[in-house]
Amino acid sequence: MKRRSSGSGLGPLVAATALGAGAALWTWTAPGDPALFPAAAPEPGVEVHVLDNGFHTDLAVPRASLEARTGPLAEAVRSLPPGDWILIGWGDARFYVDQSPMTDRLPDGARAFFRPGNASVIMLDPAQRDPRDLVAADHRRSLRLSAAGFDAMANHIEASLDLADGRARIAAARAGDDARFFASHEHFWIGRLCNHWSAGVLNAAGLPARPLRAITSSEVMATIERVQLDTAAPRD
Repeated sequence: MKRRSSGSGLGPLVAATALGAGAALWTWTAPGDPALFPAAAPEPGVEVHVLDNGFHTDLAVPRASLEARTGPLAEAVRSLPPGDWILIGWGDARFYVDQSPMTDRLPDGARAFFRPGNASVIMLDPAQRDPRDLVAADHRRSLRLSAAGFDAMANHIEASLDLADGRARIAAARAGDDARFFASHEHFWIGRLCNHWSAGVLNAAGLPARPLRAITSSEVMATIERVQLDTAAPRD
């Protein structure tokens, strides 16, 4: 009579290890940089806003602060139509630009989510209205970045551009719309969504962020809420 193999017992160990690694990645926080954020009290700093439309996040950045810099990002901003604020976002090169009804874009949305290696773009959209008037208060968070933190954030955004001869190149524009979409060398898919990008921008500015969990816009907003609680002055 043959004896049944009792097995090595490695299966449960491998599964437990994988589960633990997944949990660690899910909860891992990329550390902030206290040298960059928050801005020291005497420093005027640079005010930026993060806007949440329910599933996507954009940054609203003072145009003057971007144009005061050198480099391809500043040159791209100078080429835009008038507007004191620049809305900055990132997304799939087709789905993000298209504004046709969502019901007509579901197949393309599936392609953007589940096919790896999709081309992406960075939106630079000049806004003449104050960003605080563009969305409701509960869909907006504001930050005061140090000058160094702002430069680090702008450098991170600039590094996402796909340059041609040292210049940002326009990949798309919309008729009757001041927004311009500049080519990015990064790839869009379910493992790298617009909110992941926004969280990375905030982390570059010195804020701690949870990269893997930034699938949703609410996690990006929570990133700001956490640092505001941590840096709030203690009450008597």
